[in-house]
Amino acid sequence: MRKFTGKIADRVGLPPGVLVYTGERVTEEARIDIIRYNGDSFEEKTAKSVDECLVLEKRTDVTWINVSGIHQVENLQNLGECFNIHPLILEDILSTDQRPKLEDLDDYLFILVKALDYDETSQGVILEQVCMGVGPNYVLSFQERETGLFRPIVERLKSGRGRLRRMGADYLAYALLDMVVDHYFVVLEQLGERIEILEEELIGRPSTPSVQMVHRLRREMILFRKSVWPLREVIGTLGRQESPLVRESTVIYLRDVHDHTVQIIDTIETFRDMLTSMLDLYLSSMSNRLNAVMKVLTIIATIFMPLTFIAGIYGMNFRYMPELEWVWGYPAVLLVMLLIALTMLASFKAKKWL
Repeated sequence: MRKFTGKIADRVGLPPGVLVYTGERVTEEARIDIIRYNGDSFEEKTAKSVDECLVLEKRTDVTWINVSGIHQVENLQNLGECFNIHPLILEDILSTDQRPKLEDLDDYLFILVKALDYDETSQGVILEQVCMGVGPNYVLSFQERETGLFRPIVERLKSGRGRLRRMGADYLAYALLDMVVDHYFVVLEQLGERIEILEEELIGRPSTPSVQMVHRLRREMILFRKSVWPLREVIGTLGRQESPLVRESTVIYLRDVHDHTVQIIDTIETFRDMLTSMLDLYLSSMSNRLNAVMKVLTIIATIFMPLTFIAGIYGMNFRYMPELEWVWGYPAVLLVMLLIALTMLASFKAKKWL
């Protein structure tokens, strides 16, 4: 998962509004998809340049421009000039360490959220920033890279089923937010399975790699919470219909997404508590194992104490020790030592110390 902050040093000392990409460096070309639709028609194409996106005036249908790859700053500059996007908003799009937020700029809404995915190979969470500009009849979405996150929405628009084609740009923005939040549930389910496996490992055979994975999951839960917690406020503000760009018919769906975010936050808190208790379980298991080893060593040392005492007595080099001249002295001492050891073992077993 990404660090808590991006490459802030890249923009230190620059004036506000200077466009500097602070995310991870990528070499692939940015992709610009244009989708125009209404209740009767659907059109999709991949633009070769930003100039193809700039003819939106005098259109009554909804236009969705999805930019995958924000590292090419000139694309954002051109879109910003066309849609009159404030330079500080463009700066936020390029600064991938931003927290989720909502900006109402009268002519359009700016929404910034964090999209999460689970990588099966590294068994870690991938964090991506997703930004949206929502206008009266258009939606601009910006992703750090091509992930296919919004492809199901494109397929729904193409099929024409449901209400998505008949609704406006605000409903499309809701659908994009809902897709991001739905992926949170997928990631939480996979993390929950991993936590259950770790819990069984810590109970049965605690090891250093297991506790290292617990610490890693705790760190990812912290970043997960950092990404989701502000989103509740963002969606809650949208659901209060404080902007004329959000119609009343869309508010009820936004409230449903808000309920989902609350449920996700509760699940995150539960997982954090489970991981904390798993660390306590690991320390308790290691303490029990240490106590068991110390118990065995203590019993062995206790048994050998009287035997060592007897061996020490007969190891003294005094001249007048009658037992030293006795023919059966050596086997008799060995027999006495064996009887003492067996008696002590029987006594420990009777007291259930073994």
